[in-house]
Amino acid sequence: MFLKGKTALITGSTSGIGLAYAKALAAEGANVVINGFGDADAIEAERKALEAASGARALYSGHDLTKVEEIEAMMAEAAAAFGAVDILINNAGVQHVAPVEEFPVDKWNLIIALNLTSAFHTTRLALPGMKAKRWGRIIQTASAHSLTASPFKSAYVTAKHGIAGFTKTVALEAATFGITANCISPGYVWTPLVENQIPDTMKARGMTREQVMNDVLLAGQPTKQFVTVEQVAAMALYLCRDEASSITGANMSIDGGWTAQ
Repeated sequence: MFLKGKTALITGSTSGIGLAYAKALAAEGANVVINGFGDADAIEAERKALEAASGARALYSGHDLTKVEEIEAMMAEAAAAFGAVDILINNAGVQHVAPVEEFPVDKWNLIIALNLTSAFHTTRLALPGMKAKRWGRIIQTASAHSLTASPFKSAYVTAKHGIAGFTKTVALEAATFGITANCISPGYVWTPLVENQIPDTMKARGMTREQVMNDVLLAGQPTKQFVTVEQVAAMALYLCRDEASSITGANMSIDGGWTAQ
């Protein structure tokens, strides 16, 4: 358990990729702070399972990451419980699919706030503690859309390109403090976020569900397979190892060859 004594905070971690991160880190002994929305009983069951796996502590934070004061409260609670956050994984995200001229302004603002701005706030609040310890890992769930674009996803593509640039800046600023900052950029992973955008894509493109899955979601992935949450979590776990201390400012593609084209 190489993460025993370390504390990881993962946003958007009550399901999907975020929960897979939490499970992988807990299995290596880390304290974890999970964050997100969902059924209270289901979240509590996951929290208890994380503690059982880690032999350490797992806390749940239900704070709304579109609000600065709630992000600050979450980070303060984590610091009070564990002293500092050693591993920060910014994973919270939301999606909306619509043409630019029809894109609802409130959806644009939501996506930028949750997918991009929240990562700035968690990072700025985590860095002082990491610098004091001279060790830290900052990992962003970016996306293949941090490297390329797709139609009807203007806000998401903008946010993910922004995350990639932000991460490079943090990597440069923190390079002499034993802190690394990297992006993981998955292709399409079968998660609630992906499943929930299918109806909007059907409407925007005039397609059936099967057409969206095969001709849109998997069209760009040469493997013709969805990436798994476990594959993404394994990359995050490696980035936390000492052997990965020279990997910083990188954008790690796990996309079935999508961005190789």
